[in-house]
Amino acid sequence: NKAGNPFTLGCAISLNTLKPASPPSSRRIFIIWAISSWFRRGPAPQEQSSAGGTPRAPSRNLFPKDTLMDLYVYISEHEHFTDFNVSSALFWQKRDLVYGDWTSGENADGCYEHYGEVDISQSVQQNGSIYIHVYFTKSGFHPDPRQKNLYRRLATVHTSRMINKYKRRRFQKTKNLLTGETEADPEMIKRAEDYGPVEVISHWHPNLTINMVDDHTPWVKGSVPPPLDQYVKFDAISGDYYPILYFNDYWNLQKDYFPINETLQRLPFRLSFCPLSLWRWQLYAAQSTKSPWNFLGEDLYEQSDEEQDSVKVALLETNPYLLALTIIVSIVHSIFEFLAFKNDIQFWNSRQSLEGLSVRSVFFGVFQSLVVLLYILDNETNFVVQVSVFIGLLIDLWKITKVMDVRLDRENKVAGMFPRVTFKDKSTYVESSTKVYDDMAFRYLSWILFPLLGCYAVYSLLYLEHKGWYSWVLSMLYGFLLTFGFITMTPQLFINYKLKSVAHLPWRMLTYKALNTFIDDLFAFVIKMPMMYRIGCLRDGMAPLRSPVVCLGVS
Repeated sequence: NKAGNPFTLGCAISLNTLKPASPPSSRRIFIIWAISSWFRRGPAPQEQSSAGGTPRAPSRNLFPKDTLMDLYVYISEHEHFTDFNVSSALFWQKRDLVYGDWTSGENADGCYEHYGEVDISQSVQQNGSIYIHVYFTKSGFHPDPRQKNLYRRLATVHTSRMINKYKRRRFQKTKNLLTGETEADPEMIKRAEDYGPVEVISHWHPNLTINMVDDHTPWVKGSVPPPLDQYVKFDAISGDYYPILYFNDYWNLQKDYFPINETLQRLPFRLSFCPLSLWRWQLYAAQSTKSPWNFLGEDLYEQSDEEQDSVKVALLETNPYLLALTIIVSIVHSIFEFLAFKNDIQFWNSRQSLEGLSVRSVFFGVFQSLVVLLYILDNETNFVVQVSVFIGLLIDLWKITKVMDVRLDRENKVAGMFPRVTFKDKSTYVESSTKVYDDMAFRYLSWILFPLLGCYAVYSLLYLEHKGWYSWVLSMLYGFLLTFGFITMTPQLFINYKLKSVAHLPWRMLTYKALNTFIDDLFAFVIKMPMMYRIGCLRDGMAPLRSPVVCLGVS
């Protein structure tokens, strides 16, 4: 690998990658469309009137049903193609195709395919672009406009697109903070120094399908609903529309793309042609449209691509009944999560007495939630997970105002500018024996936690690699909380034991979290998240179960 790229194609391309995936069932495509379109709202249809105010007449397809066609496919490095006389640019030519034919082909489904290898230049090897140009002409005509006797504008339909895909690769530069040594590949370190923490690399997928939509709808120019309007092309003079061509790469998974570099001289390419019904094209077109949430940034959009891949794999490989069960369980999980948040807020909002509740555990919970949030922000994590943790942190911060009297001291300002925040224990907490037991429990707990924290910090510094001191602090604290965080339940257990009661606990919230335990453990290996956070889900998932059971046992 001259470029030092660990993902070089070499001879390791899987035959399954080159082999086109079997067409998924319409039911599976519909499930994806129904889920995603629930959150999409397209813009309003355009006006159907012409500039003079008169209604536009319906248009017709320029290629009637059963029209004989010739297919020409050219591969070029230029976005606008004119090299019709260059024989090497012609990748595939297929004559006498029938528009709307669903019975011909090897599999009697109207589909044809062609496999070949595309020679690439040094420009493409060095992150250059490569385009595919597809022409359908009525039988006997040619797509080259310079051949006056064989070219007809209304007998030629053309579309093109870039077939390589640019993806960003991030370099995580980690090292032992004491010795400066790292186990990372030296070539990768050099590329990180040359290109920075993010490198844009051209990628290739060996499969692509050309779909011609079998449709003769009398579309009216200006009233085609989005996102279909970007595919229906009208002739400016006649007003009729050309057959709809669609490049279908929906089932090309992100993991099957491989980078293009100097080690590759040819690129494998399997091109298929298939007819496509109108309603299935609508499903594909809706899925190919960029999400309106793309304004949140390219990082989130790339996460969205990877998350869609996991949905596609699930739809392709999962039993339909199990898939339906997964969707139902996911909805139930969201409901339980909402009810847990709701009942937690209601419990603390309506609580008049703090007897039996550990106030210091609330502060420790804020610290724990803050560490978790900073850790997942420092690592590559699913956006939904980030939002969930952030909401949990806000609720924990709000709890402080319920367990203590929070005041702003405007007389003793910080740095002479900002009011000082003061905290004072509530009377119901001070006057009860709960404060004594709480202080006693945390004093005993500190004798165990602080030595363990010191030992884990030394271990992490000596034997693990980190991006920097900030990352070391976060990973050390988070790893410590994962390993020994269960000990923080002991203050509340100690108070329960001393009071011989558990009636003061938020049982509804604990019940909903206990029900979510099994779902969290199941999806911990589905949703993208750091490995330590995934382990934390499995450990924390049992905490709501352990806490009620242990509390009852103590009482």
